[in-house]
Amino acid sequence: MAKKGNRVQVILECTEHKESGLPGMSRYITTKNKKNTTERLELKKFNPVLRKVTVHKEIK
Repeated sequence: MAKKGNRVQVILECTEHKESGLPGMSRYITTKNKKNTTERLELKKFNPVLRKVTVHKEIK
């Protein structure tokens, strides 16, 4: 039987998109190890609406 892991799915949402006032939302789903990274994840990802790489932060 497989062990239960510490990996959980998290949703990353663009920070610049909210401020721009444009319709839509740029979100990504990824996994993280809850044991090793206890703080919120922050990655640079591509935003198709703004057509550039922006910072995406983990939301609850």
